[in-house]
Amino acid sequence: MGQVRTALVRRFAGIAIIFSFCLLLNVGCDRGSRPAAVGKIAPAFAIHDGTQTISLRQYRGQVVLLNFWASWCPPCIEELPSLLALHRRLPQLVILGVSIDQDPVAYRNFLLQNGIDFPTIRDPSQAVMHSYGTIQIPDSYLIDRSGHIVRKYVSAQDWTNLEVVQALSATLNTKR
Repeated sequence: MGQVRTALVRRFAGIAIIFSFCLLLNVGCDRGSRPAAVGKIAPAFAIHDGTQTISLRQYRGQVVLLNFWASWCPPCIEELPSLLALHRRLPQLVILGVSIDQDPVAYRNFLLQNGIDFPTIRDPSQAVMHSYGTIQIPDSYLIDRSGHIVRKYVSAQDWTNLEVVQALSATLNTKR
């Protein structure tokens, strides 16, 4: 009888641990349908990567799609063609890429090989990414003209999807 009870206790404890872990992932990731950052002022930043400095402040008054990515990230690479297509389709939308690449040579080569023609900068410290609450890339934030986060896009997106383009266009057409 003692062995049966011990086995049941272990099984129950294992289920409780798995359930707790899943709950922590859901709560801790802030990757739900309405993340806590939506509606708040986007955290200000200025990044200097040795060759250039980019700050969010320089884009104030414009609609910005802030995209966190890396050259070694398969989902980031997957979404890149549609992100480039979006840049051509909505040139008035500022797409600002923040790469977390550690290797500056790999980063520059990736930019050249993929014809990335929107502003991007390397932040190997990941400080900006973490200030937004991002723990997994790719993650993107739509920031309106007044500097508020309108939406968070989690994981790779098809940036040519009609619903996505309409949502971005609606923010572009808001003159706030």
